[in-house]
Amino acid sequence: MKFKKLFLILAVSIVIFSCKNDDVVDVNTDAASQSLIDDEALIEYLQTHYLNEEDGGIWTITNNEPSLMIDGRLETQNIIKDEIDYKLYYLMQEPGVETEMSPSRADSVLTTYTGMLLDSTVFDSRSTLVWFSLTTLIEGWSYGFTNFKGGTKIVNDDESFYYENSGKGILFIPSGLGYGSLGNGFIAPNEPLVFQITLNDVKESDDDNDGILSKNEDLDHDGNVKNDDTDGDFIPNYLDPDDDNDGILTKDEDANNDGDPRNDDTDGDGIPDYLDTDN
Repeated sequence: MKFKKLFLILAVSIVIFSCKNDDVVDVNTDAASQSLIDDEALIEYLQTHYLNEEDGGIWTITNNEPSLMIDGRLETQNIIKDEIDYKLYYLMQEPGVETEMSPSRADSVLTTYTGMLLDSTVFDSRSTLVWFSLTTLIEGWSYGFTNFKGGTKIVNDDESFYYENSGKGILFIPSGLGYGSLGNGFIAPNEPLVFQITLNDVKESDDDNDGILSKNEDLDHDGNVKNDDTDGDFIPNYLDPDDDNDGILTKDEDANNDGDPRNDDTDGDGIPDYLDTDN
Protein backbone atom coordinates (compact mmCIF):
# COMPACT_ATOMS: atom_id res chain seq x y z
CA MET A 1 0.00 0.00 0.00
CA LYS A 2 1.16 3.49 -0.82
CA PHE A 3 -0.36 5.07 2.30
CA LYS A 4 -0.91 3.48 5.68
CA LYS A 5 -3.88 5.57 6.67
CA LEU A 6 -5.91 8.48 5.35
CA PHE A 7 -7.46 10.81 7.92
CA LEU A 8 -10.68 12.64 7.12
CA ILE A 9 -10.08 16.36 6.70
CA LEU A 10 -12.60 19.14 7.36
CA ALA A 11 -13.43 21.69 4.66
CA VAL A 12 -10.25 23.70 5.08
CA SER A 13 -7.42 21.95 6.87
CA ILE A 14 -5.40 23.82 9.48
CA VAL A 15 -2.46 21.43 9.64
CA ILE A 16 -0.12 23.45 7.42
CA PHE A 17 -0.69 26.66 9.36
CA SER A 18 2.16 27.81 11.54
CA CYS A 19 0.18 27.87 14.81
CA LYS A 20 2.54 30.58 16.11
CA ASN A 21 5.44 28.15 16.38
CA ASP A 22 7.77 31.06 15.61
CA ASP A 23 6.74 32.59 18.93
CA VAL A 24 7.37 29.51 21.09
CA VAL A 25 10.78 28.05 21.90
CA ASP A 26 11.31 24.70 23.62
CA VAL A 27 14.59 25.15 25.47
CA ASN A 28 14.92 21.38 25.88
CA THR A 29 15.39 20.84 22.18
CA ASP A 30 18.79 21.22 20.56
CA ALA A 31 17.63 22.60 17.23
CA ALA A 32 21.02 22.29 15.57
CA SER A 33 21.33 18.62 16.47
CA GLN A 34 17.74 17.97 15.45
CA SER A 35 18.43 19.56 12.08
CA LEU A 36 21.15 16.97 11.45
CA ILE A 37 18.91 14.14 12.62
CA ASP A 38 16.14 15.31 10.32
CA ASP A 39 18.51 15.55 7.39
CA GLU A 40 19.66 11.97 7.94
CA ALA A 41 16.04 10.83 8.07
CA LEU A 42 15.15 12.71 4.89
CA ILE A 43 18.18 11.36 3.04
CA GLU A 44 17.26 7.80 4.06
CA TYR A 45 13.70 8.41 2.85
CA LEU A 46 14.94 9.78 -0.47
CA GLN A 47 17.23 6.77 -0.89
CA THR A 48 14.53 4.19 -0.15
CA HIS A 49 11.54 5.65 -2.02
CA TYR A 50 10.70 6.43 -5.62
CA LEU A 51 8.08 8.41 -7.51
CA ASN A 52 5.67 6.16 -9.38
CA GLU A 53 4.99 8.12 -12.55
CA GLU A 54 1.91 6.02 -13.34
CA ASP A 55 -0.12 7.00 -10.30
CA GLY A 56 1.91 9.96 -8.99
CA GLY A 57 2.43 8.28 -5.63
CA ILE A 58 5.60 7.86 -3.57
CA TRP A 59 6.38 4.18 -3.06
CA THR A 60 8.98 2.20 -1.16
CA ILE A 61 11.63 0.69 -3.40
CA THR A 62 11.11 -3.07 -3.75
CA ASN A 63 12.51 -3.92 -7.18
CA ASN A 64 15.50 -1.64 -7.80
CA GLU A 65 13.36 1.30 -8.87
CA PRO A 66 15.36 4.55 -9.21
CA SER A 67 15.25 6.40 -5.91
CA LEU A 68 14.18 9.95 -5.29
CA MET A 69 17.76 10.71 -4.29
CA ILE A 70 19.09 10.02 -7.79
CA ASP A 71 16.12 11.58 -9.58
CA GLY A 72 17.62 14.38 -11.69
CA ARG A 73 14.79 16.70 -10.67
CA LEU A 74 15.68 16.68 -6.96
CA GLU A 75 17.13 19.97 -5.65
CA THR A 76 18.39 21.16 -2.28
CA GLN A 77 17.46 24.53 -0.77
CA ASN A 78 19.78 25.66 2.03
CA ILE A 79 17.99 27.78 4.62
CA ILE A 80 19.20 29.55 7.75
CA LYS A 81 16.63 30.11 10.49
CA ASP A 82 17.56 31.39 13.94
CA GLU A 83 21.22 30.74 13.04
CA ILE A 84 20.49 27.05 12.38
CA ASP A 85 21.25 25.51 8.97
CA TYR A 86 18.46 23.51 7.38
CA LYS A 87 18.19 21.59 4.13
CA LEU A 88 14.84 21.56 2.39
CA TYR A 89 14.71 19.12 -0.52
CA TYR A 90 12.28 19.57 -3.40
CA LEU A 91 11.55 17.58 -6.52
CA MET A 92 10.25 19.67 -9.39
CA GLN A 93 7.90 17.68 -11.59
CA GLU A 94 6.64 20.76 -13.45
CA PRO A 95 8.14 24.24 -13.00
CA GLY A 96 4.99 26.13 -14.02
CA VAL A 97 4.58 28.58 -16.88
CA GLU A 98 7.70 30.64 -17.54
CA THR A 99 5.74 33.88 -17.93
CA GLU A 100 3.86 33.41 -14.64
CA MET A 101 5.00 34.55 -11.20
CA SER A 102 6.93 32.73 -8.55
CA PRO A 103 5.61 33.73 -5.12
CA SER A 104 7.63 35.58 -2.54
CA ARG A 105 7.40 34.37 1.04
CA ALA A 106 4.84 37.14 1.64
CA ASP A 107 2.47 36.29 -1.22
CA SER A 108 -0.58 34.04 -1.46
CA VAL A 109 -0.78 30.79 -3.42
CA LEU A 110 -3.66 28.87 -4.99
CA THR A 111 -2.88 25.22 -4.43
CA THR A 112 -3.87 21.61 -3.96
CA TYR A 113 -1.72 19.30 -1.86
CA THR A 114 -1.22 16.10 0.08
CA GLY A 115 0.82 15.96 3.28
CA MET A 116 2.51 12.79 4.56
CA LEU A 117 4.79 11.58 7.32
CA LEU A 118 7.90 9.60 6.46
CA ASP A 119 6.04 6.37 7.29
CA SER A 120 3.58 7.23 4.47
CA THR A 121 0.73 8.24 6.79
CA VAL A 122 -1.38 10.89 5.08
CA PHE A 123 -2.27 13.55 7.64
CA ASP A 124 -3.71 16.21 5.35
CA SER A 125 -5.04 16.45 1.81
CA ARG A 126 -6.82 18.99 -0.36
CA SER A 127 -7.98 18.13 -3.89
CA THR A 128 -9.95 21.33 -4.56
CA LEU A 129 -8.31 24.72 -5.05
CA VAL A 130 -7.62 26.78 -1.95
CA TRP A 131 -5.82 30.10 -1.36
CA PHE A 132 -3.25 30.37 1.42
CA SER A 133 -1.08 33.28 2.49
CA LEU A 134 2.47 32.00 2.84
CA THR A 135 2.97 34.28 5.87
CA THR A 136 0.55 32.08 7.85
CA LEU A 137 2.05 28.71 6.98
CA ILE A 138 4.97 26.56 8.05
CA GLU A 139 8.24 27.84 6.69
CA GLY A 140 8.80 24.70 4.65
CA TRP A 141 5.92 25.96 2.52
CA SER A 142 6.89 29.62 2.48
CA TYR A 143 10.38 28.71 1.23
CA GLY A 144 9.44 25.72 -0.90
CA PHE A 145 6.76 27.40 -3.01
CA THR A 146 9.18 30.11 -4.14
CA ASN A 147 10.83 27.54 -6.41
CA PHE A 148 7.71 27.11 -8.57
CA LYS A 149 5.56 29.25 -10.84
CA GLY A 150 1.83 29.32 -11.41
CA GLY A 151 -0.07 27.84 -14.34
CA THR A 152 -2.25 29.29 -17.08
CA LYS A 153 -5.84 30.03 -16.12
CA ILE A 154 -8.38 28.78 -18.66
CA VAL A 155 -11.88 30.29 -18.36
CA ASN A 156 -14.82 28.39 -19.87
CA ASP A 157 -17.87 29.98 -21.48
CA ASP A 158 -19.85 29.42 -18.29
CA GLU A 159 -17.13 31.29 -16.34
CA SER A 160 -15.88 28.14 -14.65
CA PHE A 161 -12.13 27.80 -14.88
CA TYR A 162 -9.17 25.49 -14.53
CA TYR A 163 -5.39 25.69 -14.74
CA GLU A 164 -2.96 24.18 -17.22
CA ASN A 165 0.78 23.59 -16.85
CA SER A 166 0.77 24.49 -13.15
CA GLY A 167 3.87 24.20 -11.03
CA LYS A 168 3.99 20.76 -9.46
CA GLY A 169 6.40 19.01 -7.16
CA ILE A 170 7.23 17.51 -3.80
CA LEU A 171 8.64 19.23 -0.70
CA PHE A 172 10.71 17.25 1.83
CA ILE A 173 10.70 19.38 4.96
CA PRO A 174 12.83 19.07 8.13
CA SER A 175 10.93 19.51 11.38
CA GLY A 176 12.64 22.83 12.07
CA LEU A 177 10.81 24.27 9.06
CA GLY A 178 7.63 22.48 10.06
CA TYR A 179 6.29 22.11 13.61
CA GLY A 180 9.58 21.66 15.42
CA SER A 181 9.61 20.23 18.92
CA LEU A 182 5.93 21.03 19.48
CA GLY A 183 4.30 18.94 16.78
CA ASN A 184 0.71 19.55 15.72
CA GLY A 185 -2.20 17.14 15.94
CA PHE A 186 -1.25 13.92 14.14
CA ILE A 187 2.28 15.28 13.63
CA ALA A 188 4.62 14.25 16.43
CA PRO A 189 7.36 16.54 17.77
CA ASN A 190 10.47 16.71 15.57
CA GLU A 191 8.68 15.07 12.64
CA PRO A 192 9.93 15.71 9.08
CA LEU A 193 7.17 16.14 6.51
CA VAL A 194 6.53 15.41 2.84
CA PHE A 195 4.11 17.48 0.75
CA GLN A 196 3.04 16.85 -2.82
CA ILE A 197 1.93 20.26 -4.10
CA THR A 198 0.62 22.08 -7.13
CA LEU A 199 0.97 25.84 -7.58
CA ASN A 200 -1.85 27.06 -9.78
CA ASP A 201 -1.79 30.80 -9.21
CA VAL A 202 -0.01 33.52 -7.22
CA LYS A 203 -1.45 36.70 -5.71
CA GLU A 204 0.70 39.53 -4.42
CA SER A 205 -0.64 40.24 -0.95
CA ASP A 206 -1.25 43.54 0.82
CA ASP A 207 -2.19 42.10 4.20
CA ASP A 208 -2.92 45.40 5.93
CA ASN A 209 -4.45 47.14 2.86
CA ASP A 210 -2.12 50.10 3.25
CA GLY A 211 -1.23 50.44 -0.43
CA ILE A 212 2.15 48.70 -0.08
CA LEU A 213 2.52 45.07 -1.09
CA SER A 214 3.49 42.91 1.87
CA LYS A 215 6.69 41.76 0.14
CA ASN A 216 7.73 45.42 -0.20
CA GLU A 217 7.49 45.92 3.57
CA ASP A 218 10.61 43.80 4.03
CA LEU A 219 12.77 46.81 4.88
CA ASP A 220 15.93 44.85 5.74
CA HIS A 221 15.61 42.75 2.56
CA ASP A 222 16.18 39.45 4.37
CA GLY A 223 13.12 37.80 2.82
CA ASN A 224 11.25 37.79 6.14
CA VAL A 225 8.50 40.41 6.53
CA LYS A 226 7.76 39.33 10.08
CA ASN A 227 10.82 41.04 11.62
CA ASP A 228 10.28 44.56 10.23
CA ASP A 229 8.55 46.78 12.80
CA THR A 230 9.36 50.46 12.27
CA ASP A 231 7.38 51.88 15.21
CA GLY A 232 8.24 49.09 17.67
CA ASP A 233 4.61 48.31 18.49
CA PHE A 234 5.14 44.55 18.04
CA ILE A 235 3.01 44.61 14.87
CA PRO A 236 5.19 43.99 11.81
CA ASN A 237 4.82 46.59 9.08
CA TYR A 238 3.09 44.20 6.69
CA LEU A 239 0.22 43.91 9.21
CA ASP A 240 0.37 47.50 10.53
CA PRO A 241 -1.83 50.11 8.77
CA ASP A 242 0.14 52.93 10.46
CA ASP A 243 3.77 51.92 10.17
CA ASP A 244 5.27 54.93 12.00
CA ASN A 245 2.49 55.27 14.59
CA ASP A 246 2.01 58.97 13.83
CA GLY A 247 -1.78 58.75 13.76
CA ILE A 248 -1.92 58.95 9.97
CA LEU A 249 -2.67 55.74 8.11
CA THR A 250 0.07 54.64 5.74
CA LYS A 251 -2.34 54.72 2.80
CA ASP A 252 -3.08 58.40 3.59
CA GLU A 253 0.62 59.35 3.46
CA ASP A 254 0.65 59.11 -0.33
CA ALA A 255 1.21 62.84 -0.90
CA ASN A 256 1.55 62.65 -4.68
CA ASN A 257 -1.46 60.35 -5.00
CA ASP A 258 0.31 57.88 -7.26
CA GLY A 259 -0.85 54.89 -5.21
CA ASP A 260 2.59 54.24 -3.68
CA PRO A 261 3.36 55.77 -0.25
CA ARG A 262 6.99 54.67 -0.51
CA ASN A 263 8.06 57.54 -2.79
CA ASP A 264 6.68 60.44 -0.73
CA ASP A 265 9.22 62.34 1.37
CA THR A 266 7.70 65.70 2.31
CA ASP A 267 10.60 67.00 4.41
CA GLY A 268 13.32 65.64 2.13
CA ASP A 269 15.17 63.78 4.87
CA GLY A 270 15.41 60.54 2.91
CA ILE A 271 12.76 58.81 5.01
CA PRO A 272 9.39 58.20 3.33
CA ASP A 273 6.53 59.92 5.10
CA TYR A 274 4.85 56.65 6.05
CA LEU A 275 7.96 55.69 8.07
CA ASP A 276 8.73 59.21 9.33
CA THR A 277 7.05 60.55 12.48
CA ASP A 278 8.49 64.01 11.74
CA ASN A 279 7.48 64.86 8.20
